[in-house]
Amino acid sequence: MGLFKKSYTNLPEFWKTYENQFKKPIPKDFNELTFVVLDTETTGFSFYEDRILSIGAVKIKRETISVQDVLDIYLQQQIYHKESVHVHGLLKNGPRICISEILTLEKFLDYVENSIIVAHHAGFDMGMLNSALRRNGLPELKNKVLDTGVLYRKTLIKSYLVQPKTNYTLDELAEKFSISKKDRHTALGDAYITAVAFLKIISRLKEKKNFSLKMLTK
Repeated sequence: MGLFKKSYTNLPEFWKTYENQFKKPIPKDFNELTFVVLDTETTGFSFYEDRILSIGAVKIKRETISVQDVLDIYLQQQIYHKESVHVHGLLKNGPRICISEILTLEKFLDYVENSIIVAHHAGFDMGMLNSALRRNGLPELKNKVLDTGVLYRKTLIKSYLVQPKTNYTLDELAEKFSISKKDRHTALGDAYITAVAFLKIISRLKEKKNFSLKMLTK
């Protein structure tokens, strides 16, 4: 890591609007918090060489998924890898309406505001989103981030005989919580599965003492 933070100049208005959201204090009441649960479908796993093909997101407040307020965006991309098509099913010249990367980022920032971001294996999604922001001359995201894989481990009882796995896939969480995988491997479908899993995890964690946002971020 460098000693000096990169300085950004001539930032667009949509970034300034997004940044100003963080001047508001975070609600202390857990039920007043807004969570944006998201997923990205990408051309591959490299933060530098690969690109985001689609972003899906849903909002949660008061432990309710807002199905009327979703984000479902497909991006125009020149970079494409045929070997990843069987996973996400997105073709380079497919029928979906696609928009530019910079317009996608503007719409995403307008949607996410200062909400707490939730994702499964969140480091990957955040890495791809931050790479896209940097590529377009913008700073990294400022939101707090929660990972459902990490949170799920907090619900498990450790013992000498049973040790939690290091990683749990989204498929495993869907099976453990009996969540339908009908739209698996679409960004919006995976965001919805992750949102349901998040609510199930929160329900379990609330049974523990001193439940709070701070407990989730430890």
